[in-house]
Amino acid sequence: MVEIWAVSLVIIGTFIGAFGSLYLKKSSDGFKFNIISIIKNRQLIFALLLYGISAILYIIALSGGELSIIYPFVSLGYVWATLLSAYSLKEKITNKKIISVAVIVMGVALVGLGG
Repeated sequence: MVEIWAVSLVIIGTFIGAFGSLYLKKSSDGFKFNIISIIKNRQLIFALLLYGISAILYIIALSGGELSIIYPFVSLGYVWATLLSAYSLKEKITNKKIISVAVIVMGVALVGLGG
């Protein structure tokens, strides 16, 4: 049995992780592969921090239930990243993206209900 708090932590973690992806994208503008530039890239550091927080929440959530039920919820990160990229980066949401997001949400719902 999976605890509701564990699923909630994973969902929150995926949302935080999606912001990490957004900041990774933003940090890629003018990215230079040298240690000084990497250390000075605040958006990159912030993205890595967000990914770290997301991973910690995921690890905690794993103590609250079965991996086979909790792990599919991680795919919600793709949903959040799609929405954030449309809002923040003004990326176009195509019909294929809408269908893909719908399939992910249905898959997560089926796993969640079937657990």
